[in-house]
Amino acid sequence: MIRPRRSLLFMPGSNARALEKAPNLPADGIILDLEDSVAPDAKAMARDQIAHAIAQKGFGKREILIRVNALDSPWWIDDVTMAGKAAPDGILVPKISSVKDLNAIADRLGEINADTSIKVWVMIETARGVLHAEEIAAAAAGDSETRLAGFVFGPNDISRETRIKMQPGRAAMIPMITHCILAARAYGLEILDGPYSDFSNTDGFALECAQARDLGFDGKTLIHPGQIVACNAIFTPPAEEVAHARKIIAAFERPENASRGAIQLDGQMVERLHADMARRTIAIADAIAAMGN
Repeated sequence: MIRPRRSLLFMPGSNARALEKAPNLPADGIILDLEDSVAPDAKAMARDQIAHAIAQKGFGKREILIRVNALDSPWWIDDVTMAGKAAPDGILVPKISSVKDLNAIADRLGEINADTSIKVWVMIETARGVLHAEEIAAAAAGDSETRLAGFVFGPNDISRETRIKMQPGRAAMIPMITHCILAARAYGLEILDGPYSDFSNTDGFALECAQARDLGFDGKTLIHPGQIVACNAIFTPPAEEVAHARKIIAAFERPENASRGAIQLDGQMVERLHADMARRTIAIADAIAAMGN
């Protein structure tokens, strides 16, 4: 089943008011955060508030992830234990750099008998994480125990660790981004772009969303509710693209084209691979319509 992931908004687990507003936001998903946005002395309270918010079952069709603290922190075991019991759609783990890290999360979820429906998402935001992206992605192949469903590319932490400057257009980061996208796609994983920090710069945000879409990201993680509408619009297939996709499918379904690998349509050569791409476009458009956002 294809699920829209145009916009996933980080919400601090320690902010009760924000958690109350989350179910009414038009984001495709909410990431309930226990890491960067939560102070050390508020971690326990945030865990309790997140567990309560999920128990209320008020998020509707939105995908719910819990971002736990990194494995080098003193909080991650308690975070994963709570998340495993709360049963969100997934757990987002920061600073994953190796298959060993991934296995540590899987082992903990197994120890607490967490429901197998809970998926694991990992943030690729370290130099080692980028270098090992293919190995990490490959761990999902034929091994349901890892629960691995997708990557979130983390440009800000990568910039901090590598000293690569975050410049408009992210030209210096493109090789790393495409490497992670290739790794994800090679093993059937989803991949989301990291957040755009300057939320007051609407033009810059729109440009980065369009770049992320064109690079092949499934959507973008966000840090401010004001970014949701623009992000959704940019990652939604245009009506004319959906109409053309339906036209391609209809053309291949004609009896005279049933056995053909390629056909002519509107003066262009269209192959079966274009039909596959068209089906995904239609599936995404239909799934977005079903979300009602």
